Amino acid sequence: MAALGIILAAVLAVANKKLYVYEDPRIDQVEDMLPGANCGACGQAGCRAFAEKVVAGELSPSQCTVNSPEMTQAIASFLGVEAGEQERKVARLACAGGRHVARVRARYEGLKTCRAAALVSGGGMGCAWGCLGLGDCMEVCDFGAITMDEFGLPVVDPEKCTACGACVEVCPRGLFTLLPESYRLWVACKNQAKGGDALAECEVACTGCGLCVADAPPGLIQLNNNLAVIDYSRIDEATPEIIQRCPTGAIVWLDPEKGAVKGAAATKVLRKTPLPIG
Repeated sequence: MAALGIILAAVLAVANKKLYVYEDPRIDQVEDMLPGANCGACGQAGCRAFAEKVVAGELSPSQCTVNSPEMTQAIASFLGVEAGEQERKVARLACAGGRHVARVRARYEGLKTCRAAALVSGGGMGCAWGCLGLGDCMEVCDFGAITMDEFGLPVVDPEKCTACGACVEVCPRGLFTLLPESYRLWVACKNQAKGGDALAECEVACTGCGLCVADAPPGLIQLNNNLAVIDYSRIDEATPEIIQRCPTGAIVWLDPEKGAVKGAAATKVLRKTPLPIG
């Protein structure tokens, strides 16, 4: 038995030497300077994987958009590399149709998830493109960045959002998009019905009237299936004047202090209670 033990120990020693994989000790130190959110916003499986890529020179420290600017610079200084530039992204919701402005045509009694409701005639919602309001996005957000308001509409807190993409993946109607925080022009609607048909289901729907297209620099906004679509490759040309004549407020200006600001011509929503079902 003693001889067998010695032989096995020798085999293990040889195997350990042959199979040893060197790991740069700087990886641990870089990982300690990351936020530890493991959110995936950088495109990696977690902070450890991101640290490995940064140490290997395959990613820049700034590609972790959740980290503070100070810690990003600290990582760059520690590794002797440029911090790089990467703008922080946040999730934006392409719907403003809470139950005080969007009609519910039938009472839904099934499983209280958006994914289930989407399979059963949209959970009774009149708009076939709008938010179902059952909070799947809030449930999957590990950072508390999404809450549901009193009318069943998700509200994203830009300060808490890590752009992890969980809400993008879970929404059965594809209403969330990750956008750079500095992008101010946004269409808070995905309804592709024609004017009157869109308004019959939601008072703040895009009607495809084309006023924003006319008021924007040529090509910045186009109508696609009765819906205003922004060309974000030209977002630098956007100004608040573009939204001013929108009659429903479907296109908004995302002010860093005031939030989503509607144009002067938008009908004011005064109703404080949900619309009746039916």
